[in-house]
Amino acid sequence: MGKDTNKKNNKSRTIRRLVIWYKRNSAVTSIVDTATSSAVTATNVAGNVVSGAGSVVNTASNVAGNVVSGAGSLAKNTLQPLVFDPLKRLQNNENQITTEYHLNAERVWIAVDAMGGDHAPGPILEGCLDAISRFPINIKFVGQIKKIRQVSREKGLSEILDKEIENNRLELVDSGPPIGMNEEATAVRKKKDSSINVAMDLVKNNKAKAVYSAGNSGALMASAIFRIGRLKGIERPAIGALFPTRDQSRPVLVLDVGANTDCKPSYLHQFALLGNIYAKDVLQIKKPKIGLLNIGEEDCKGNELSLKTFQLLANENNINFKGNCEGRDVLTGDFDVVVCDGFTGNILLKFLESVGGVLLDILRAELPRGRRGKVGSAFLKSNLIRIKKRLDHAEHGGALLLGVNGICVIGHG
Repeated sequence: MGKDTNKKNNKSRTIRRLVIWYKRNSAVTSIVDTATSSAVTATNVAGNVVSGAGSVVNTASNVAGNVVSGAGSLAKNTLQPLVFDPLKRLQNNENQITTEYHLNAERVWIAVDAMGGDHAPGPILEGCLDAISRFPINIKFVGQIKKIRQVSREKGLSEILDKEIENNRLELVDSGPPIGMNEEATAVRKKKDSSINVAMDLVKNNKAKAVYSAGNSGALMASAIFRIGRLKGIERPAIGALFPTRDQSRPVLVLDVGANTDCKPSYLHQFALLGNIYAKDVLQIKKPKIGLLNIGEEDCKGNELSLKTFQLLANENNINFKGNCEGRDVLTGDFDVVVCDGFTGNILLKFLESVGGVLLDILRAELPRGRRGKVGSAFLKSNLIRIKKRLDHAEHGGALLLGVNGICVIGHG
């Protein structure tokens, strides 16, 4: 009896110690919960970007007077139910798409730049084969076929690749040498048979509904302009990316995040119009709040570009312009669309990409050492994993190139 009593007392002391430890470290758990809430919308980037492409093309063409307004409507009607919805379900940890959904969905052809990216074509091929099995899509895999075959053998994917080709769900499309990540965007004129140009031609000739590339973003934009053209009234396309905010269900669209490092006020004005359309039709916000990224809230703040752009946006009746947006306000949820030049936007994007890793390092450093720390880490492990996944830019499918007459998605290379 004495031994049993001692065991019970020891268990009680252990439980009390755990409770005391947890209360003492409640600040850490509070940080985790807050970070989780603010980061949840990051995982919807890929689905939102892809699904909204057609809607932006359609509505923007009406604003700008584009003669091909029907193309955007077709893209939205096909991509929204087939790509956007299943991506959302996967990001909510629902790993299976029902058989009924596959049976009722019509498969859509997507052109993929197989040679785009630092480690292409291996990871690109693996991702495409996985996507074909998950979503009702077919893929035209554009690249140097000999190299693709070689990589598929090295990775043990030859059997799966041949099976998908036989089932007419994947097609290999041959191309010439790719455009490197360090090459100038003008290389698309010299390398006419490069993988990105061939993929873009498939969209131009209606053999694919959209194009995806994780390669040189400047080359992708140049190819899109030369091959499929800009929407009428749009001088420069912009890359739009969704950032998480305090409200997990309401991300903020930031554009441009890298397509145009040097901008004119008219460019930023057009970015605001494109962002307004995206927020309305894709994010389902009735009256999006538009902000101009600046160093202060006052009308008189900023450089010459900011001052002139502010006047254009303030006089634009088609948008709900709320004034300047300081850097600290981007993620607060006070704005639905934030407009900036590509140089500033890309710095902001890269900064956000580092937040997840830094936050996790801080949390690990603040956890106590020893057995107590291990116990606390066990409590927080699932939260930390979710934070890392939701803030990790590598988890996001890419960003949409807005303002071109077709659906173009730029992935992380």
